[in-house]
Amino acid sequence: MELKSKTIYLRLVELKDATFIHSLRTDKKYSKYLSFVDNDISKQVKWIADYKKREGREFYYIIHRNSDSIPIGTVRIYDFIKEDNSFSWGSLILTENKTRYAVLECALLIYDYAFFELGFNCCNLSCRKQNEKSVKFHKRLGVKTIGETEDDYLWHYFLKDYLLIRGDIEKVINK
Repeated sequence: MELKSKTIYLRLVELKDATFIHSLRTDKKYSKYLSFVDNDISKQVKWIADYKKREGREFYYIIHRNSDSIPIGTVRIYDFIKEDNSFSWGSLILTENKTRYAVLECALLIYDYAFFELGFNCCNLSCRKQNEKSVKFHKRLGVKTIGETEDDYLWHYFLKDYLLIRGDIEKVINK
C-alpha cells in the first residue's frame, strides 16, 4: 500500500529497510527528539519483524522522493484507539535530501489516510518541547492542547480542524 503526493510517496517498511532506518535513528542530527536506539542493528531488524505482525493495526512507512525513489525518511501511524476513534502519528524523520514541502506533503498523506480512509476523528499527538520547529508546525495546523509532561506537549487534532486548513496546505504544496 503506497500513499503518493506531489513530490513524495510513502511505502510500507520491509525488513530490507533496517539499515536505512537504523542509520537515521542513530544519527544525532535526525534522532535528537526521538527515543533512544542503541547501535545493534539486529534489534532494528527484530523491531521491523515484530511490526510486520502488527501491520494493519499500525503503519510504518519509508518516505521516498517521486523523482528518483531515493528514500528520504520515515513516518508512522500507530496507537489506534477504537473507543476514542483516534490515532497517533510520529517518528517523522526527513533527511537533507527531502523535497521542499516534504513535511507538509507527509502530514497531508497521513491525515488524509487516517481521517478519510481509516475513518478516525481525532489524532493524539505528543511533541518534545525542545523540538521548536515541530511545535510551531503543529500549532499552525490548529492542534488543541490537552496537557503536557515535563518533556512533551500533548495535543488533540480533530478532523473538523484539519478540514479547515487542508485546502491551504494543498495550495502551498501545489504552488
